[in-house]
Amino acid sequence: MPSLGEAYDRRGDTVRQPRRVLAGLVLVGSGVVGLLVALGLIAVAGASITARSYAGLAAGVGIPLMLLGVVVVLPSSREIRVGVLFGTAISGVGVWLFSRAYPDQWVSAVDSIAFETLFIYGVGCAIALWFVFAAIATFRRRNNPYGTVRLEVVRQGETQTVEVSSEQYRQLADGGNAESVIREIERSD
Repeated sequence: MPSLGEAYDRRGDTVRQPRRVLAGLVLVGSGVVGLLVALGLIAVAGASITARSYAGLAAGVGIPLMLLGVVVVLPSSREIRVGVLFGTAISGVGVWLFSRAYPDQWVSAVDSIAFETLFIYGVGCAIALWFVFAAIATFRRRNNPYGTVRLEVVRQGETQTVEVSSEQYRQLADGGNAESVIREIERSD
């Protein structure tokens, strides 16, 4: 790797695609707007049942949208994306149940489904959040060179260059000084 600038150069970067970044920004932004709308409705017309209902819907949709937006931007596997979509869909069912239950079948009703609604919504958000954490935990930008790693060592005025594949580089220890890495590379060949 000749320089960090080349390793992180946008031309060689397949991770950050402008459409994905824009889609993630729109999703996270929509989620934030949903939460702000919910807070505004409660602050302005908190006593109104209609305002509470719309605030619950806006906040209920906003949180999963933000989780989905994070995973859209990060490089993640298909399984992680499907997991977040699955969790978001389950929380969507919770939001739908809320729209059906509030206010008639909420807390003070005999046939209340508040617990079931919140349980389904919570499970969906927990699943989505689990996969967001998985996407963040598996996101490795540093020490993930694209293609070949090139290490140059100058000894007694003589420059020695060793090139290895990124797979071979990952098999090595965490680096260390240049001479020990070269010795380790030469031993593995």
